[in-house]
Amino acid sequence: MTGARSTRVEAAVRHAELPMLRAYRLWFEHTRKCAGCKDVRKAQDGCASGRDLWDAYRHAYAGGTR
Repeated sequence: MTGARSTRVEAAVRHAELPMLRAYRLWFEHTRKCAGCKDVRKAQDGCASGRDLWDAYRHAYAGGTR
């Protein structure tokens, strides 16, 4: 019975995503799909949405929340 409980706890932990990692994942997924962000070397050179997502990541990385 302990194994079933452990599996549920691990599943809940896996679904809880740190704000910084979530912001990075959203930016990364955007850059994979966006033609304006795909071929740039710096996040600041991407499209407006990409820059906003990167700013959100930097803010979360610094410890803030949005």
